[in-house]
Amino acid sequence: MIRIVTTPRLESLEYASRTAREHVREVAASANEAFGEHVRELYAVTDRAERAEATTDEVGAILKRAMQELAAAQEELLLKGIEIRRLREELEGGPLAGQTLTVLLHWGEPHTIYGSREDAYADTATHGRPLDHVWRPCGERPAAEFEWRCEPFIYDAGSNGFRRAFMPAPEPVGGGA
Repeated sequence: MIRIVTTPRLESLEYASRTAREHVREVAASANEAFGEHVRELYAVTDRAERAEATTDEVGAILKRAMQELAAAQEELLLKGIEIRRLREELEGGPLAGQTLTVLLHWGEPHTIYGSREDAYADTATHGRPLDHVWRPCGERPAAEFEWRCEPFIYDAGSNGFRRAFMPAPEPVGGGA
């Protein structure tokens, strides 16, 4: 089949071709614009996701530290509760008359009070005194001359307080008896 193409037909085809090319350019420009917008949105979403992940990591670290602090506080609270129970039992244990307490002195200043001399000796080990340290009587020398010194006290119901367990022997005044 042979078809004869006339000039008006060729002009009409050329016009349709130009129109189609312009339409293709417009569609391609719109597509490029839409693609660019989608890429910008993708970068923005990716940035938000990365920031959210970083924030989540920071919050996770803060939460971990808070949980560690909470665990330490709970442990401390438990130990204090045990100590309070022990002290209540001690307090409800009966009369104090004749009971001996040991005061641990550090350079003559009271440091801690213990229920027994052995407890006081054991605690000095936590302050640098060796466990096998030989404790000697201090005599009449002032307590301030010793780094660590243990002094026993006895509850005296008559005075409603404690007194030293070992009172120094009174020296005669002026050679009198």
